[in-house]
Amino acid sequence: MKQADVREKAFAMPLTNPAYPLGPYRFVNREYLIITYRTDPAILRAVVPEPLDPDGALVNYEFIRMPDSTGFGDYTESGQVIPVSFRGRKGGYSHCMYLNDEGPIAGGRELWGFPKKLAAPTLHVEVDSLVGTLDYGPVRVATGSMGYKHKSADLNAVATSLAAPSFLLKIIPHVDGTPRICELVEYYLEDITVKGAWIAPAALALHPHALAPVAELPVLEVVSGLHVIADLTLGLGKVVFDYLK
Repeated sequence: MKQADVREKAFAMPLTNPAYPLGPYRFVNREYLIITYRTDPAILRAVVPEPLDPDGALVNYEFIRMPDSTGFGDYTESGQVIPVSFRGRKGGYSHCMYLNDEGPIAGGRELWGFPKKLAAPTLHVEVDSLVGTLDYGPVRVATGSMGYKHKSADLNAVATSLAAPSFLLKIIPHVDGTPRICELVEYYLEDITVKGAWIAPAALALHPHALAPVAELPVLEVVSGLHVIADLTLGLGKVVFDYLK
């Protein structure tokens, strides 16, 4: 293969059989269970990288079903998103994400810097409850639940929250193990259609695990539970801060 062919074809690894296709990445009937809880503000400050600032002491614990996603197929995800502000703009910082599909793990880490690891999350309806779980190997790490469609939420408010900026810490090492890329990335969800949104009583239990340490942001008080079904496109990002400059 000639050098020019490499330059033309190279967008992801492996070169001749990339782990994920080129975007855009459209998600249809994406389903969220978002449990917002209050945690220890000192612990929160210790894990949110400057120049981001925690917006209060809240954490959004998310379970997400993606049954129809362009290039990635059908998979489920779970993790913690921390409300933050960046130079006066409010958004969310993805602290950790666990999912069960290689393509979006590789693509999410390499393109945007999503903090994705392989695990086994689920989201399903259990009689009159919406239940989310996260297992790391055989160990249960998180269990979330809320009543199923008790009360409709404000669809415009939900769409506005989904359209807010999101922030990621993208880290790519050099061949000698030092950081070659260490950047704060901003991205947006686009072309959002909220098909339904509901609120109900919610509960969340987090369990300690050495390699999936979601319990290190302890649940002090559950604030709300939100169930959302939406179509949307995952927009590409831009670098807003370079830690190596």
